[in-house]
Amino acid sequence: MAVVGGLVCLSIVGVLGWMIVAYNRIVRLRNQVAASWAQIDVQLKRRSDLIPNLVETVKGYAAHESATLAAVTAARTGAVAAASAEPGARAQAENALTQSLGRLFAVAEAYPDLKANQNFAALQAELATTENKIAYARQFYNSAVQTFNTAGQTFPTMLIAGLVGFKAREFFETAEGERGPVQVRF
Repeated sequence: MAVVGGLVCLSIVGVLGWMIVAYNRIVRLRNQVAASWAQIDVQLKRRSDLIPNLVETVKGYAAHESATLAAVTAARTGAVAAASAEPGARAQAENALTQSLGRLFAVAEAYPDLKANQNFAALQAELATTENKIAYARQFYNSAVQTFNTAGQTFPTMLIAGLVGFKAREFFETAEGERGPVQVRF
């Protein structure tokens, strides 16, 4: 009888130990998701801070392109307003900003003096660097979300995740236009 009682106690301690380890793992993964989201946020804020300077530089050379400049400004305002939104809504606002910036750079191609302007070139290079950092941060965030969601949706860890209320996180996805062409034409 003492052996059976000892085995029951050992089993209970084992299950409780596993529950603690599983809970701590999910908490670490959740914190990694939060930290990686903070990195995306930093880069998106950096991009938003660069845009007014870029718009002002372009205004001097392409004043009659006011619709494009207004679209960039409106998209930036939308992205800043979505700063506290969930990843899906934030991604949508940021993708609109990316598209309007693409139109702005297309306009800039038509103005050789603007392209030669050192301030514009420096801002464009800084924005390109920031875009690369955003892409890396998004990749890191999505990887952290995948790991967190997988841990919370696989047996037996899902029992702990469900018990303490951990919910799956949303990916930060790119717009369709950023994924590259669907069909290559020659």
